[in-house]
Amino acid sequence: MAEVTNHDLIQALTEKFGEKIMGVNEPYGLLTFETHKDVIIAVLAFLKQNELASFNFLTDITAVHYPGKKQGIAVVYHLHSMVKKIRVRVKVFIDEHHPEIPTATTLWNAANWMERETYDFFGVKFEGHPDLRRILNMDDLGVHPMLKQYPLEDPNRVDKKDEYFGR
Repeated sequence: MAEVTNHDLIQALTEKFGEKIMGVNEPYGLLTFETHKDVIIAVLAFLKQNELASFNFLTDITAVHYPGKKQGIAVVYHLHSMVKKIRVRVKVFIDEHHPEIPTATTLWNAANWMERETYDFFGVKFEGHPDLRRILNMDDLGVHPMLKQYPLEDPNRVDKKDEYFGR
């Protein structure tokens, strides 16, 4: 059994999905690429079911908020093939005003809680999720705390003024 390389994976992915695979990078040897939300489930299914890769373990689903960009939220999937001993990161950029993406619970049951956490903190709605509700924050919390929409500190605080610290 020959060792699978990042090049082999990208070659197989581009043969199957063509221009839908983009932004290929290898920070610290971790294969990272971007794709579109309309093919994300097909890409994840290919990575899971293809004998070349056999990514049988969904390590994490999270998101990153990039305020000011048109596609301001990146949903990030980390996959691990325990058999082939290789990892991959898949990113999908979505509109921050309509953060919707298909659910991965059809492929991995473990995606259930990861998607709920991502919804709770970033407001990403996973279409088709069996039970999409908050998992860590209060149900009546009206915001998604990881979105960078609020100032880091209250500008009206008086205990942070330089004159109190001799500056």
